[in-house]
Amino acid sequence: MWYFLIKQNTLETTHFQSLQKKAVLTETEVFSEPFDNWYVFSVPKDDYTAFMDYLDREGIGYDLTADKPTRDELLDSMR
Repeated sequence: MWYFLIKQNTLETTHFQSLQKKAVLTETEVFSEPFDNWYVFSVPKDDYTAFMDYLDREGIGYDLTADKPTRDELLDSMR
């Protein structure tokens, strides 16, 4: 499984809906100000190339990881 991490405030509703259909699971990590909220899209290894191509074509910034980050790891990356 691959995990695509996208800041919530950088994603338009139409893109979010498209990505949600392509992912196996979509989770939202909500943080208090001043930190950003994140979407975590879980994508099977066989489908990650098409998912990544969509993001690249649409100019959507993302982080990609093979291990699902914990809430604390996301928070640490924003500090």
